[in-house]
Amino acid sequence: MEEVIQQLKSLKADDFRLLTAIEKGMQKYQHVPISDISNHTKFDLEYTNFLLDHLHKKQLINRWSGKYVGYHINQHGYDCLALNALVQSNILASFGKSLGIGKEADVYEGLTPSNDVVAIKIHRLGRTSFRQTKRFRSYTVNKHHLSWLYASRLAAEKEYEALQLLYPLKIAVPKPYGQNRHIIVMSNIVGDDLYTCRDLPKPEKIFDKILENIEKTYQKAQIIHSDLSEFNIIITLDLEPLLIDWPQWVSVTHPNALFYLNRDVVNICTFFAKKFGIHADPHFLIKKITSS
Repeated sequence: MEEVIQQLKSLKADDFRLLTAIEKGMQKYQHVPISDISNHTKFDLEYTNFLLDHLHKKQLINRWSGKYVGYHINQHGYDCLALNALVQSNILASFGKSLGIGKEADVYEGLTPSNDVVAIKIHRLGRTSFRQTKRFRSYTVNKHHLSWLYASRLAAEKEYEALQLLYPLKIAVPKPYGQNRHIIVMSNIVGDDLYTCRDLPKPEKIFDKILENIEKTYQKAQIIHSDLSEFNIIITLDLEPLLIDWPQWVSVTHPNALFYLNRDVVNICTFFAKKFGIHADPHFLIKKITSS
């Protein structure tokens, strides 16, 4: 990301215009022809080729040669487009240290123009997980020509939608600040992953609060996390649970809604039973959660 930030600072308006043209062309082509890029930007072919060579040397786009010469945006180029948009819309002012690297997302610290410390979550549904993501996640169903860039964007959009819905209802999720393409800006997450907590004072209280938030999410927001476990719950410095990672949420009207709710509740019950000796009946809890 340090390289991306340095590249971002050096890019001009025409560079972003060209990157945007390639991005839009990728909705139709795997490798966007130079003529289409030129037509979209309204740049003549000579200047278009000059900029393409410039961005290719910066390793923000990839060149393909076959029946024709075409280009597509790579991960670094997509990062630059999203970060630039967040800066231009006054959501982000600066980019900081890494807070965590995961299989499907990277998280960094950042600052807003008003100096709020935020977390910058960059969804990265890379090629290693892309096939499974395309097959099982609801937001990828019936999406033709789905690239890993577009899948990452859909994941970010879906997670941001959940945060916008949940946070005003006072459900324990990060505060959403903004989203562009595959990047979400949210309140900084300070605490420990639940699965790493060896000792918790009053773990029964933490358990109850997690279940209360699952119930509020179901009853007030009418959605289900559908991938909840000890791996995406943060225990804050105030010993409050924070539910994170929402790109797989489903509506309570989803055909498999009760299956996903059951899985979430069983995951939490199993963890607290094994780790803290707190035993609860998931079936009883699910009836309580779903009763209006």
